[in-house]
Amino acid sequence: MSTLEIRDLQVSVKLPEGELKPILAGVDLTVRSGETHAIMGPNGSGKSTLAYSIAGHPKYEITGGSVTLDGVDVLELSVDERARAGLFLAMQYPVEVPGVSVANFLRTAKTALDGEAPKLRTWGRELRGAMERLHMDPAFAQRNVNEGFSGGEKKRHEIVQLELLKPKIAILDETDSGLDVDALRVVSEGVNRVRDTGHTGLLLITHYTRILRYIKPDHVHVFVAGRIVEEGGPELADKLEEEGYERYVAGAGSARA
Repeated sequence: MSTLEIRDLQVSVKLPEGELKPILAGVDLTVRSGETHAIMGPNGSGKSTLAYSIAGHPKYEITGGSVTLDGVDVLELSVDERARAGLFLAMQYPVEVPGVSVANFLRTAKTALDGEAPKLRTWGRELRGAMERLHMDPAFAQRNVNEGFSGGEKKRHEIVQLELLKPKIAILDETDSGLDVDALRVVSEGVNRVRDTGHTGLLLITHYTRILRYIKPDHVHVFVAGRIVEEGGPELADKLEEEGYERYVAGAGSARA
């Protein structure tokens, strides 16, 4: 059982002029192995800032609070150390890595996480199996990472990584964006397979409820103006589908005033 604990996290973004713009205004959240948490909120509310701050993106500056994974201070770790500690980020816009094949990328990542290279005989079978489950042609293993991939192929590749690397805590930043119905179903099935192992805690960031028809969250958190303003179970997502975020946004505006 692993636990990610976020306490009073405050984050600012560095503007081109060198000034800091506050984004997160005190986030409290606990994610444990086997749990699925959905972070929902309108665009610009700070959801992706939360994801990238946990992962260690240099654009964001932590100005207060703490993030720990199994008692270890995540904020004191470098990006690669955070990954080795068991954190995983599926990006909203996966980047291309020219000159590095998918097969080499995944095997190198697995070696870095485990401290030893996976056995070629079994690793090849695991890689092919993961790609087939995500409906990816195994030939993609020899292509450069995300180079020339469609949006759906990039998202499927993110979930292939998730299945093979087996992190303690996985943060999925708008994995549903840009997916058609068929791709959404396939990606969701992959996420559910990982969740059903009970070894990985999931933090699913989205502003649409459609992915939650396939991935049932244990907890739903409404995120507005850099903080969690309401929490509940799956029924809260249904409420958001009907009512939207307007009353939360209006309330946040009144609080600032």
